[in-house]
Amino acid sequence: MKKLKLAVGVGVAAYLATVAIVDNFDQQLSESRAQDKQGESVGELSSKAFAILNNNGCSYCHTSDSDMPFYGKLPVAKQLMDKDIEVGMRHFNIESMMAQVRAGELVSELELAKLESVLEDGSMPPALYLSMHWRSKLSAAETDTLAKWVRQERLRHHDQVNITDEFKYDAVQPIRTVFKVDEAKVALGDALFHDTRLSGDDTVSCASCHSLETGGVDRLPTSLGVNDAIGPINAPTVFNSVFNTHQFWDGRAADLQEQAGGPPLNPLEMASESWHQISDKLLDDPTMVAKFAAIYEEGITEQTITDAIAEFEKTLVTPNSRFDQFVRGDQTALNATEQKGYELFKQYKCSTCHVGEALGGQGFEVMGLKHDYFADRGNVTEVDFGRYNVTGDDGDKHRFKVPTLRNIALTAPYFHDGSVETLEEAVDKMAYYQVGVKLSETEITKITAYLETLTGEYNGQILQ
Repeated sequence: MKKLKLAVGVGVAAYLATVAIVDNFDQQLSESRAQDKQGESVGELSSKAFAILNNNGCSYCHTSDSDMPFYGKLPVAKQLMDKDIEVGMRHFNIESMMAQVRAGELVSELELAKLESVLEDGSMPPALYLSMHWRSKLSAAETDTLAKWVRQERLRHHDQVNITDEFKYDAVQPIRTVFKVDEAKVALGDALFHDTRLSGDDTVSCASCHSLETGGVDRLPTSLGVNDAIGPINAPTVFNSVFNTHQFWDGRAADLQEQAGGPPLNPLEMASESWHQISDKLLDDPTMVAKFAAIYEEGITEQTITDAIAEFEKTLVTPNSRFDQFVRGDQTALNATEQKGYELFKQYKCSTCHVGEALGGQGFEVMGLKHDYFADRGNVTEVDFGRYNVTGDDGDKHRFKVPTLRNIALTAPYFHDGSVETLEEAVDKMAYYQVGVKLSETEITKITAYLETLTGEYNGQILQ
């Protein structure tokens, strides 16, 4: 018995000594990170939030370059920590958020929603981590400070005119942004968007795959190009694409203009040989030449063509959905089933990724966070690697731009591979693969009913 007590005593002493050493390391790391200068525009609440995130060890698992405590090199501990870091980075890399806070910049709506999510469910820091890092547990006061900061930062993104108090802090917001545009460029871009001369054989236009009459998509699993060439990926909607931080599923285009330059030369899409080929065809049209000359000194070029198309696409915004009317105060805009669907949408953390006015487009997420989507589906192709094809970063494998949910009832089939035919099936699979829950049929019906209220207006008419 004495030997057992001695062994237990030695074990406890060793554990407490290790915790003390780790605690000292944590404090040194926090102090070194705290020395990063914050901009003059950083307010008091933002400074407090930065200190909490910095001091509670979030950087260990949610940044790519953090120093690790000594035990991180020991057998077993290293494997456990490596796994925690892998999972942490798959869910939430906080590097850009911390940089934005330091600089006093707007913090991404997506990152605010992710932080809010773990504050609400108390899932961070995890219990195993807290067993070695006692100071890292968030106090009630710290949790409250971070929650207030999230709400403060969210209001910086959106003016709160004509939105009820009940919903003004929600991650999902009604469409209110009106983008400034050059009307002459818009008119020219509209014509070019529908002009088949941008394709090699004069048969395919931008509108062929992104018809404004069918929700901004072609409603095919993958699009058909020149000579019925079959593309590898589902066409995302052009409506509300101006809200996206990047374009294409893998984010390879930084903005609308860069995106507009891709399909014309893609052999599986519009299959033109060069921009000279496109320009020469347009130069044979005196009316088109005159339109360009009135706007651009340089005339018809790749840059002016894509600039005009991008300007037109800035106008493809669909406000005033029934949901928008509801959060602005019209309690009759949604029925009881649809309102419950919105509650479930938030309860199951759909609004953690589908944020902002567009309910998406603010970042990239791994397809299959909780279960392996691609192992279940099979036949993995190059496009299934998503963002990785652009960055080459292993952490970006199977990571895709979060699609907008605006007008989602009109844009089947769903997912980047176009493999899901109905909205109900999409809701079911997203809950399973991304959230790790199995929804009941009733829950699926209610969430689907809510999503159907997101259909908005274009040119004053509800999309069909």
